[in-house]
Amino acid sequence: MKIEEIIEKMLQAGLGSLFVIKPENIAYITGFKPSSPSILIMKDEPLLFSTKLDMETAKTVSCVHVEEFKSIEELKKSLKETLKGKMSIENSMTVGTYKKICGDFKTTPTDIIERFRASKSKSEIIKIKEAIRIAEESFKKIDPSNFSGSEDELAAELEYEMRKAGSVQTPFETIVASGTRSSHPHASSTFEKLKNPLVIDWGAYCQNYASDITRSIVKEKKEEEILSILLDAQKEAIKVIKPGIKASYVDKVARSVIEEYGYADHFLHSTGHGVGLEVHEKPSLSVKSDEKLEKGMVVTVEPGIYLEGRFGLRVEDMILIKNRAKILTALPQKY
Repeated sequence: MKIEEIIEKMLQAGLGSLFVIKPENIAYITGFKPSSPSILIMKDEPLLFSTKLDMETAKTVSCVHVEEFKSIEELKKSLKETLKGKMSIENSMTVGTYKKICGDFKTTPTDIIERFRASKSKSEIIKIKEAIRIAEESFKKIDPSNFSGSEDELAAELEYEMRKAGSVQTPFETIVASGTRSSHPHASSTFEKLKNPLVIDWGAYCQNYASDITRSIVKEKKEEEILSILLDAQKEAIKVIKPGIKASYVDKVARSVIEEYGYADHFLHSTGHGVGLEVHEKPSLSVKSDEKLEKGMVVTVEPGIYLEGRFGLRVEDMILIKNRAKILTALPQKY
């Protein structure tokens, strides 16, 4: 049982209880993703506090006992009566929330749940694969290489197709950047008509699990040259992915290929990241990461080159780490 394993790890780390408010962490443990403020207390007998807005759904879905969250003062009173020793909190807790709730307690931060989330179970991998299928099939239906319209219209059509296919919402704002705007890695789409080249970064959800894919559509010789460099860097990075390898080494491999071609200063972000309940989660395939890759992790490999004022390109695929890397995405990389 996931809950028992987490509690066991908590006890081994000297953590008697854990205060959880991050919706994705609550969903991971209980199966219920709150739409309003909820608090999960992890202890011998975990307890989920949910507002009236979510009570009916929480009681139906959650594998943890649910009680109504009436007020912070009542919650603090209950915690003082039932919790012993230090209370651990999520690293992601904001200062404002900490001051409101945790000021009266001795606390210690932890990322224990995020570390559990990094390696996916078989059922989680099935959901991620379905999120990928939804995203890819939707992309095929709109055929961006022959789309006539604006960046916004293309993004809207793609999101519409994903909604029809079962993605309740999108994990992030769909990026459609064309022409010189493609040199902005996280550009928002505009009402401008599509130009060349075209970068599309999109994803879907399946039962709270995300996908994240990027494709670049090119026409000019220089663009094709840059895309070939990125595909080479991605291929070499994927080759070295296996359990036990440092995440930073994957980044180093991809970056070294791009550096060989003289574009080191134009690779502006990390090589990739974990994907699951969040579109960006552990591990980070970055130069600063001290994490090691493990079986069951799902990561992106997404090298990019951005030439300011001219254009930028990125290619992104999702990888499952088994004894070696297994590529989960299946869309063609050239259009």
